[in-house]
Amino acid sequence: MFCGIDVGTQGARCVMVRDDGAVAGHAERPFAGESAPLPEGWFEQEPGSWTTAVTAAVRSAAARLDASEPCLEHAAAIGVTSTSGTLCALDAGRRPLIPAIMYNDARSRAQAEEVQHAAAELVARMGYRSGSSFALPKMLWLKRKRPEVYQEADLFLSPTDYVIGWLTGQYERSDQTNVLKWGYDLVHDHWPSFIEDALGISRDLLPRVQTPGELAGRLTAERAAELGLPAGIPVAAGMTDGCASQLAAGAVRPGQYNTTLGTTMVVKGVSERLLLDPLGRLYCHRHPEGWWLPGGASNTGAECLAAEFGPAETAERGARALAVSPTALVAYPLVGKGERFPFAAPQAEGFLLGEPRGRDELFAAYLEGVACLERLAYETLQDLGADVGDVVLSSGGGARSDAWLQIRADTLGKAVMATAGGPAAGAAMGAAILAAALVQYGSVVAAADAMVSIEREFQPRPALAAAYARKYEQFTAECRRRAYLPPSGPG
Repeated sequence: MFCGIDVGTQGARCVMVRDDGAVAGHAERPFAGESAPLPEGWFEQEPGSWTTAVTAAVRSAAARLDASEPCLEHAAAIGVTSTSGTLCALDAGRRPLIPAIMYNDARSRAQAEEVQHAAAELVARMGYRSGSSFALPKMLWLKRKRPEVYQEADLFLSPTDYVIGWLTGQYERSDQTNVLKWGYDLVHDHWPSFIEDALGISRDLLPRVQTPGELAGRLTAERAAELGLPAGIPVAAGMTDGCASQLAAGAVRPGQYNTTLGTTMVVKGVSERLLLDPLGRLYCHRHPEGWWLPGGASNTGAECLAAEFGPAETAERGARALAVSPTALVAYPLVGKGERFPFAAPQAEGFLLGEPRGRDELFAAYLEGVACLERLAYETLQDLGADVGDVVLSSGGGARSDAWLQIRADTLGKAVMATAGGPAAGAAMGAAILAAALVQYGSVVAAADAMVSIEREFQPRPALAAAYARKYEQFTAECRRRAYLPPSGPG
């Protein structure tokens, strides 16, 4: 039995997973309490709310195991994942000095530009742009705006690191995926000198970096009693939630790519070499086996369905979407303004070409529009040197719709495969795979091979290939006309 823990934005999730990937128990618990009012653009959370929710989720997931499952005394290891870019400042006693500054907190925009300039050499080699979603600008903001907190700080950590420290009593370590947004040099595997020399941030405040899935520590007796798990079981070095979700989707070897369709669309895969994007639309984490994990996140995804149709109508229209697709419409169903991947266009706004004949056709056009954006994402990755295979592994809420899976296969010209797991799949499952890699399988590749299974498969329909290709051409032509895309090339 492996325990996977995911500390999300709203709460904590736990899955209890057997070594064949079958979920034996799972539970979610929200964070308790509401934060005090904050200035616009600020987002904070109390680390204590994370550990309280983790405790409740683990105990609840364990309580759902029935007599046929292995007893908790046979729990073999724990894996942890959480948000990337969130900053925790701890004192010498490993107590949080202030609430964690969340990944989506925008207070450090000015400092992000300073970090980008200071990290110019690293940026040139890694090919990403530092933003306020990164942790290093948040550290610089603390140093400048809250010097009393910075002076008392003894260690900076991510939420993944903090929870692992809480479980093991060993806080002074992080992993290669979480430290990307901290300025870590993943090419040479060290903390670069500009952090101290140009920014004045002591590298003594930064954790030691491990490979995801290595031994981070062992569950203390105190935590074991709280969680109802055996004391001394190993805890694996973690991963960001995005990378853990990629493991859970089975995209672990070069050429394997995964699209997670939730509120937004995230495309991630595995490359033998580092991919550099001069426009900063994607960045590459380091694979535990030494390869690279290129990925990018769009601002467009299933949010368009929630905004226009709502849950009840989405279920109703979804059952009929395939019957009216391909439609006569061309849609880019962006909610709000601004796109970041596969094109970087802060001025971007959604569009609809044509007049829908009814709500069913409009719904199907939205599905087609996201599929067109997904195809553009993969063509952009290929343009940057990615070797994308003939299969896209699909996860997230969008993978529950058979109609959407088929429309995406038709638009992409690739097989689209939905992974099993239902509501328990995702980052927590990826954390469980890390735990299994540590104590049973020896690598995340072998663990994912054993624990991830394909639930449904959709092949492109040859008779409709020309119609979907024309729609994609119209989609990209309109994006070029609006200057979201350059005059030629995929991205």
